[in-house]
Amino acid sequence: MSGRLLRVDGVDLYYGDAQALNGVSLEIRAGEIVAIVGANGAGKSSLIRAIHGIETPAAGHIRFDDVEITGWPSYRVCEIGVGHVAEGRQVFPNLTVLENLEMGATLKRARAAEKATLERVFAMFPRLAERSRQAAGTLSGGEQQMLAIGRCLMGQPRLIMFDEPSLGLAPAIVQEVFRIVRRLNEDGLTILLVEQNVTASLKIAHRAYVLENGRIELSGSGSELLDNDRVRQAYLGL
Repeated sequence: MSGRLLRVDGVDLYYGDAQALNGVSLEIRAGEIVAIVGANGAGKSSLIRAIHGIETPAAGHIRFDDVEITGWPSYRVCEIGVGHVAEGRQVFPNLTVLENLEMGATLKRARAAEKATLERVFAMFPRLAERSRQAAGTLSGGEQQMLAIGRCLMGQPRLIMFDEPSLGLAPAIVQEVFRIVRRLNEDGLTILLVEQNVTASLKIAHRAYVLENGRIELSGSGSELLDNDRVRQAYLGL
């Protein structure tokens, strides 16, 4: 693994009077898959939203490649190389598959390589190439997830944050999504994976953090946490 790419230090986040994150600290080294696991309401999506500039922390620091990005608007976070595959896909349903992908390449960092990146995305997801002129809203849930990933790739990210990528998908498609995450990492992308599917996440993660009630309660390698009695009892039903 290379040097540290993302560092989160002591981040607090509130929605009104409700505290969603409490002193959260973590780091991701270049080339890693790092999983954030936990129950619903633990603060997993809030953490991604804080990193991506959708929410502004009340305290703490977020650094990407040693640049302080705390409180930056989302477009600036994207421009520095942080991609986000949002929960629920969030494709533009009335635009075609191709138009959705082109939207992902509107970043300054991505424009010069748009054609080459589009070819790469179509090679990775042949179904998107077949349906390039089809409205995104008519795709299946699995196809929309492929489109959401492809659109993120069009922005030339260095780090991709996945927020519940398996949510609402059939089991066979879930397995395919995790294979894609692993392949992207093998191709050199750094991955932050937020997932309720704890077993699948920990199996592919180099390291992982357990988030409970807005706090990091455990951390370690994916295999260590898979074997941790507390994790097995709380999240794996063992």
